[in-house]
Formats: sequence, structure tokens, C-alpha cells
Amino acid sequence: MWYLCVFYHRLLDYRKPEVESLAQLFGVTSSNSLEWKLPKNHHSDSPFHFVNLPSEQIAQNVANRSILVKGIFELWGEGSSSEELEESIKNYPDERKLPYLTSDSTFKIAVETFGKVISFEEQNKRIQSLSYIPFKGRVSLKNPDHTFWLIETDDYDSNNGLPPIAGRRIFFGREIGAADRKLLLTYQLKSRNFLGPTAMDAEMAFLMANQAQAKAGKLVYDPFVGTGSILVAAAHYGAITMGADIDIRVVRDGRGPDCNVWSNFKQYGLPMPIALLRADNNLPPWRLGLKEVFDAIVCDPPYGVRAGGRKSGGRKLLKGVIGPYTVPDDKRTGHIPSTAPYSLVECVHDLLDLAAKMLMLGGRLVYFYPVVREDESIDTTFPEHPCFKLVATSEQMLSYRYSRVLLTMVKIGPYTEEIALAARIKHLEFKENHLKWLEEGNLHSAVFSPADNHLNEAGDTKISKESKARYRGKYV
Repeated sequence: MWYLCVFYHRLLDYRKPEVESLAQLFGVTSSNSLEWKLPKNHHSDSPFHFVNLPSEQIAQNVANRSILVKGIFELWGEGSSSEELEESIKNYPDERKLPYLTSDSTFKIAVETFGKVISFEEQNKRIQSLSYIPFKGRVSLKNPDHTFWLIETDDYDSNNGLPPIAGRRIFFGREIGAADRKLLLTYQLKSRNFLGPTAMDAEMAFLMANQAQAKAGKLVYDPFVGTGSILVAAAHYGAITMGADIDIRVVRDGRGPDCNVWSNFKQYGLPMPIALLRADNNLPPWRLGLKEVFDAIVCDPPYGVRAGGRKSGGRKLLKGVIGPYTVPDDKRTGHIPSTAPYSLVECVHDLLDLAAKMLMLGGRLVYFYPVVREDESIDTTFPEHPCFKLVATSEQMLSYRYSRVLLTMVKIGPYTEEIALAARIKHLEFKENHLKWLEEGNLHSAVFSPADNHLNEAGDTKISKESKARYRGKYV
């Protein structure tokens, strides 16, 4: 059945992938992505979309779990005018409408607009204009049995920063479910007990957990756990969590007994991780032959903008100046192992190899990958592995020159030595053709170096306002 899906107008690339991941989590078994349609005259970035879902229960589960879905509605009617809307609602089958209009039920009607603001008096007038709908129940504004929405868009000038809409459109429908954004206030970073410089924003952490399809009984692993922001989101949904970090001071000590990774879970009353390891992504701690342990691996690898990657060894050890050594027993308690720089290209290869070994078939790898934007576009070639299928790419534009893309990959085949060799060849090809700037450590300078000055025809170094696109798209 087709439903009207209304999104929050932000993180545009993340909206459909989140709904599709949650639909699969709640029972949609189709191998293809969901069917989507746009309302008449709407831009592809519009917050209004029609989505085909197999049942109302699945639609409700998806909406209630989602972070970016403002609401999913059973659409009773739509039109470009009040008269068209009335005709459309009257033509909607009575057997679909009447069960929600009975005298023993309560209801409320909410008015929503996009691209304009209307007064309280105008909202009341629009509600009164729906008198042709035979509501028999009582109005209850606080706790109604059924909530109906009258949603209106209008044709407006595109210079207001919103996706352009060519004509007015009015929707009326029954609310099936809606996201609980109060969740983000509960988990906001400014009230978090233990934070680090790269702690993941709560909204993004919950989106990553949804992409990983975290739920009760699933084991979710973060190999770059830091202060545990991503695992906190996964634990909120009931997942069993486990993390690792190369910095023993983070996973063991934090800032004291009441300010560490563990205290973040205690703060929200969440189940503690089953383990937090001091481990190196370049030298995984797993015993030989151990495979297919985790249901999802979710992480934000270090890529050298706010924090650079590190691996075990130290420069002298890696260069062969000194040989391997064993730390004496009496010095192990306070020992901090030596580390050396860890390039992103090597980090991503090791991450894919780890996931290929340790994920269950059908398990998900969700991680961020940085890109430098050129001419307001990005290179859409991403790392590959024979064991994985890339199912979603979601770009978050952090500046005109720098983005990060959330990659969601599903494991589709078992890990073998032949697969490992093929993956190594793919890695070398990718490193040679696409990742030289990352291997050389130039991401930081590419992000923070001054942009080139472009001269306009008059020779002025300032870029005219007219040269910039009025609708900024993904910059929300």
C-alpha cells in the first residue's frame, strides 16, 4: 500500500536509506529497494515522498523507530486546491475511512505547512473547512486515538533555501507513526558524561545504528570505539555491544572512575558492553580461525582531519631500528604501547578484511569515508571487497570542500583465502587510482588550505551572489 512519508528537511541523503534499512529490519524481504514516488510538481529533495510498504504495522514500526521521518500517513486525499482536496477525500473508500470516524473514538486535526507560515486563525479556518468529513468522535488534543494531518505546500520563490515546488499541494491523511525526536535531546552530547574530540553527534549515531539494523540480540562491534557514542545508540535499541580502541587510556581509564566509557552507558541506564578492548585494527586480537561473530560493525575510522589514525609499533620498530620487545611484568600496569601513523587507505583495507572475517552472512558494515569535493561534486568510487555489496551511500557535506559519506555494506559471501587475495588486489588498484591524496596524508591540508580565488569577468576577486545556486541541496 502506498503511504505519504514526510521527512524532516535535513540530511537529505540519509532519509531513504534509513527507511529502507528499517523496512528490512521489520520484515520487508524484497531484494530490491522500496518503491518511491514524488508528489506532483515536487523536487527530488522535497520532504514529501510516497513509499510503498506491505502493511500498516511495518509502516508504523519504521516511522516510530526512524530519526528523519516526521510522519508516515495513510493518505485520504490530495489536491492543488481545497475543492480538489474535498473531491479526493470524498472519493476515498468509506470502508477505509469510517472505522476511524466512530462516536466511541477521539481524534485531533493538526495543520502543517512547508515553505510558509500561517497564523493560528488561518489554521482554524482550514480545520473548519473539513466539515464535510463525518467525524463523530470527541476531540482530544492531548491523547487522541487518531491524529489527522492537513499538510500544505505552496509555490514559492526558490531563493528561500528550500527545494523549489512548482505548484500548491494540499494533503490530508491519518497518522500511522512518527519519529520521537525527543530521543536526541536525551542523548545530546552537551549532557554526556564522558566526551572526546571526535565523539559522534547523537543524531548521526542513531542513524548509523538504524543503518546497521541494531536490535535486541544482535552483537554490534566498533573497532574505533573512542568514548562509545555509536555503541550507546546501538545499546539503546537493545543490541549487545563490544568495542576496541588503540588508546588504552580511553578504554581503561577515561578521566576517572566516574567519567569513562562505562559511565556513559550507566548514565542512560543501558546494558554495559560485554567488553572494551585495547586492540589495533592493523593487528586484530582474534585467534586464528575465528569467524562470523558479529551481526554488525559500525564505526567512524580516523581519517586525519580532527584526529589521525595510529597503529601499533612505533617508528623505530617499523623501520627495523629496534627489534620486537616484551614489556617486563613490573612495568605493564602503566605501560602505554608505542604507536605510529596509520593512513586511511591502510585503515580501510584492514577494516574491510576484519569485517569480511568477523561478520555473519547478511551482517552489515557501516562506516564513514571522507571525500574532498571538487566543482561541488565528489568522486563516487568507494572501496570494494568481494564479500560485500554496497547498499547505501549517504553524503554529509561539512563544507564546500569536504564531505564524509556513510557507506552501508552487506556481507553476501563467506571469507576464504582466495577472497582475501582478490580483496588485496582490489585494494592495491583502488590505492593506485583513487586514494593517492589520502595515502600521502593530504586530506587535512585539502580541507583547511585556503580556497582558490576565482576571478569573474570584471576582474573582481569576489564571487557574485548570482553565481551561487540559490537552493543549496545537501547543505542542510
